[in-house]
This record gives sequence, C-alpha cells and structure tokens, in this order.
Amino acid sequence: MVEPEITEDAILGGRLRIRQPARGYRVNVDTLLLAAAVPETDGRVVELGCGVGAAILAVAKRLGVTHPEARFVGVERDTTYAALAQENVALNALGANVEIINDDALSLSSDIGTFDAVFFNPPYDQPGEGRDPSPERRGAYVADAPLERWIKVWSNRLRADATLTLIQRAQRLPEILSALEGRLGGVRVYPIRPYANAGARRIIVQARKGSRAPLSLLMGLDLHADVNAGDKYTPEAEAILRGEALIF
Repeated sequence: MVEPEITEDAILGGRLRIRQPARGYRVNVDTLLLAAAVPETDGRVVELGCGVGAAILAVAKRLGVTHPEARFVGVERDTTYAALAQENVALNALGANVEIINDDALSLSSDIGTFDAVFFNPPYDQPGEGRDPSPERRGAYVADAPLERWIKVWSNRLRADATLTLIQRAQRLPEILSALEGRLGGVRVYPIRPYANAGARRIIVQARKGSRAPLSLLMGLDLHADVNAGDKYTPEAEAILRGEALIF
C-alpha cells in the first residue's frame, strides 16, 4: 500500500498546525466557518466526521482558554484520516482535552455518552448528484445516509439546552428544518454568500435542545466583496477564518 503524501499547514493565523493528505479532502473555508459557529460551553463537545481534526482542534484551542474543563471528541470512520487527526492532537499539544475515535458516527460500536454541543459538516452530494469525486474524496463528498438520520441519531445524544450545529448547501434547508421539527428548537440560520448581493450557497444551521424560540434568519456573511475579488476575503470573513471572530 502506497502511503499518501502529507503536507503540514498552518491555520487560524498559525495557531494550529495540521497534517493532511496532499490529495483528498483537505481543510477548507467550510471547516473554519463551522468551527467558528460552535458556541461557548464548559462541557463535552463532539464533531462528527472530523477528518484530520482541524475543526475540533480549532474549537478546543478556542474554548480551552476560557473553559479549560471542557472536553472534546472527534469521530472519524476513515482510518487514515483518524490517524492523522490523532497526530494533529499531539502536534498541537491538546491530548489532555481532545480524543479521536475511529468509528462511524451513525453506528458507533460503543456508547460515548451525551454532549453539550454537537457539530458536523455532512457530505453535500447525494449519490448521482454533482461531479463524481475521486475515490479518496468520495466519502467526504457523497452521502450514504440522509441528513434526517444524522439529526435523529445525534439529537438523542444531546443534553438539556445543548446545541447541534451543521453547515450545508443552502438548497438543503427545507430538508434540515423538516428533520429538526419536533426534535430541536430555537433554530438559527446563517447564510454564507460567495460575494455581496449574491444568493447564499452555504448555510450554517444551529438548533437547541428544549428551546421553544422561533426560527431566526440572520444576516449572514459575504466571503468576498464582489465577484472580481479573487482570493481576497472581506474583513468580516477574514476575522472569522483567522479565528478572531465567531459566527453567532
């Protein structure tokens, strides 16, 4: 078996070092936006499908400053990515707070308890939808379970007043809201637009266990000032991507 080429990259303005495959699913904007949406808590936090661990480590790095008693779990079914996530825990000296579990988040082989915050970036495409990804990317891009199952399984693992947060394509909002109905409340929808005056392509959705607050649609974020901005982010987006500002 040929070992994959690995790169070591800095994120959050250099505060985290992440080892990841040169080809395959890599840390991206969605990873960092999702991490910035996880709320403050001094309890247990879990990321489902954590990949190389970038988002759960970003959250642990942030919350560890104000809530040193908080504990973090990343669940990843791909053995290669789970091993890299464990390496990244050690690389960033977060082993006292972060645990990586190599298992399927939707069919865990053991009971890992309940949580105060659950977050995840589920595959965006349904089978046959979009471009067919390369084999090393398929598990991250093509869903083999509906969103309703993710929400059903993990809403049952939330403690009272705990939150569930996910990022998805904007077109999947009706499916997400339907799955949340009768399970979680206080839904907040945060649109992510590629540039000002464009339609949202991504959404971050957060809901809370036991909340009866009505749904709220927030202003959201423009990643770039206009369609010609290239790789230059708006100041608001740049602050979030560097870990200097939060989504909610």
